[in-house]
Amino acid sequence: MDHSSHAHHDHSAMDHSSPGDASASAMCSMNMLFTWNTKNLCIVFRQWQITSPLSLVVSLLAIVALVAGYEALREGIRVFEARTSKRVETAPRQNRIQVTRRAHVIKSVLYGVQNFYAFMIMLIFMTYNGWVMIAVSVGAGLGYLIFGGQTTIAKDTACH
Repeated sequence: MDHSSHAHHDHSAMDHSSPGDASASAMCSMNMLFTWNTKNLCIVFRQWQITSPLSLVVSLLAIVALVAGYEALREGIRVFEARTSKRVETAPRQNRIQVTRRAHVIKSVLYGVQNFYAFMIMLIFMTYNGWVMIAVSVGAGLGYLIFGGQTTIAKDTACH
């Protein structure tokens, strides 16, 4: 049967909500192109939606704090690694393997947490919203200023 003569309709813009549905007016806007528009902007989760200028400012400040927190985590991991190296060096020979294994397990968990955190920041950045991107960059810079005094500016990971 030839369907080439049938009309095809785009239903993507139709309102599929029922009357009185609270979510009908709170649809998340998802952009795949750079934008400054914050109308119906959702950040990672549907529940984190920008609904007013105040929610935008609060969200941007939260993003700055979250990203600065990532730099604090990275610094904490560097301190843990330095202390662990000293602990392994000073441990009696018969205990070194046990100390090394335990430290490796802890470092593996911290590595997983750090990567999860970095990928969440990447998802925040990928809203493609200029205000959000600036907040991520400001948070990274502020976090480095506060927590990265003993490190080089080169990144160990490129996840944000």
